[in-house]
Amino acid sequence: MPPEYTPLPTGDVSLMSARPAPDYAAAGFTETEYVVTGTAVSYGADAQPGDGRWRLRPEDDAPYATRIVVRRPADPAEFSGTLVAEWLNVSSGQDSAPDWTYLQPEILRRRHAWVGVSAQYVGVEGGVASVTTELGSPGLKGNDPERYAGLHHPGDAFAFDMFTQVVGGLSGAGPANDLGIECLLAAGESQSGLALTTYVNGVHPLAPTFDGFLIHSRGGVAAPLGERGTGLVMDAVLRGGPVTIRDDLDVPVLVVVTEGDLFDRIGYLPARQPDTDRFRLWEVAGAAHADGFIVGEFEEFLGCEVPVNRGQQSFVLRAALRHLDAWARGGAAPPAAERLVVDVDGFALDANGNVRGGVRTPRVDAPVEVLSGRPWPGASVACRLFGSTVPLPMARLRELYADREAYLAAYGRAADAAIQAGFVLPEDREALLADAQPDLIPS
Repeated sequence: MPPEYTPLPTGDVSLMSARPAPDYAAAGFTETEYVVTGTAVSYGADAQPGDGRWRLRPEDDAPYATRIVVRRPADPAEFSGTLVAEWLNVSSGQDSAPDWTYLQPEILRRRHAWVGVSAQYVGVEGGVASVTTELGSPGLKGNDPERYAGLHHPGDAFAFDMFTQVVGGLSGAGPANDLGIECLLAAGESQSGLALTTYVNGVHPLAPTFDGFLIHSRGGVAAPLGERGTGLVMDAVLRGGPVTIRDDLDVPVLVVVTEGDLFDRIGYLPARQPDTDRFRLWEVAGAAHADGFIVGEFEEFLGCEVPVNRGQQSFVLRAALRHLDAWARGGAAPPAAERLVVDVDGFALDANGNVRGGVRTPRVDAPVEVLSGRPWPGASVACRLFGSTVPLPMARLRELYADREAYLAAYGRAADAAIQAGFVLPEDREALLADAQPDLIPS
């Protein structure tokens, strides 16, 4: 039976974000929240090999009632035909939508639709958070017991089929049945990226629902298949062995990782793999797993010893979505990206202290700072994923730039190079140029 969708009354949508929401009405969009009910299956496997060629089998079933948030053009005639489904992230212990935050300008201007799916147990029921085993979360039901009283999550063993059903049913009797969806893309960041790795390798071959996948800041491992009645705990998940994306896919997968994802807690490097006609890997130089863009004005509450990373992955991710949309519709593959350069000590650095190679942005190619994705020595649990931003010495800035005009010219050339290479969109040029920092150049 297909899932059933029941709209929730207009009210406060519980979806954690450090950045203010856009004015949906002014943008010609609507935001609606639904309870989705159905019966999902769990999956089992005799083995989950590192090459990603998994063979799953359906096992138990269980009823569920979860939550989705739908943001879409108010006028169906404006809809682009593409819907982006984000597996909401629960690494903080509550549902959040980091990829919506990064991708929002591209989704709005292209007139895509977006759905955020409360796929995991902790996001709905609460319990032990995934960033640290010492933090507990109330989940949706604890945050607003009256609004979300009807929700019930049977455990992360059922999350994968729930995601398939909830998104796959949107164009049937669901809230997107008037849109005419032509291209269905899945996106997920961090823990959700690990879940989508498992989904691509094991679930997609059984239930080919999506036309393409944007997997953002995944670690080297893949999410386990989960258990009934409980959620995943990241400290245990990250102890697994490396898993690549399977090489016999029938739909495209674009993996975007940051400099901060290759080593340390996230540890993507052992799962690094070559590009194919259905796979692309972009590694973003000078970017961290989480950054100043995502945390916004709440950075001070993190209590980090140094300013968090201020890299420009937000621009790269928007370009990634544009390329994936075209690729999934039968267009050209995204540009291939050079890998970040590593050596026996970690990253190979340039004369300014920034990493070499990878997807380049103006803040690393016309630098005024050292942008690192790796943890600052002694960083707290909350700050380990945010990297750092450290100003270059005045003497070095004088060596690099004769004056502010020279800096701005170098920054502009780097911006145009990123656009020409396909890693930044032309529509974002003005915003990218506005991200320059001429005031740091000595007068």
